[in-house]
Amino acid sequence: MRTEQTDGTPEPAVGDAERTLEAFADTIVPGARRSPADRAVAGAASGGGAVEAGALHLMRWDATGISEGLDGMAELANAHAIRYADQNGLELEPTEPPFVALPFDARAALVNLLTSPGHPEREFWILLALFANMAYDSAAHLHTADALRDGHPGLTAMGMVPPDPDGLWRFERSGYGRPLARLHPGTTPEGSPE
Repeated sequence: MRTEQTDGTPEPAVGDAERTLEAFADTIVPGARRSPADRAVAGAASGGGAVEAGALHLMRWDATGISEGLDGMAELANAHAIRYADQNGLELEPTEPPFVALPFDARAALVNLLTSPGHPEREFWILLALFANMAYDSAAHLHTADALRDGHPGLTAMGMVPPDPDGLWRFERSGYGRPLARLHPGTTPEGSPE
């Protein structure tokens, strides 16, 4: 299924596993839909959420240690979604992956169940949720200056200031209202000791 983004450009084709993982990430940190036809992002919040922040990219990054198991996690999320829908009398749209087809409140309730104490897969779902949060809160998969330049939704929402033109952060006003220490006389203009 190919849809258009809000700027009219086509969204890249994405498989069921990716859409399921996006729906999971969107349940953790909701955001605005990318287009009217977007189902993975439920549109439960305004502005960018975990998906726009690059949660799928972060999850697929081999440095996370979870990238190889993600397709299995997506299959498992869809199996749980089918069971949840059956138990709660929900009808799922057959053209969508089951987790994506759940209404947002049902997604949130299912994630709550999966991450509850005593659930046998709890640690895996919490780990997946952690990476969705990490994509939004810290942009761990991106260089911070680049993320800010490109308007990363999480860093922007937190009010993180961009670096100086040379790419370094200098804070003219101290966060505690006063300098914590005097600058060492051997500190270079780049901030490194001589």
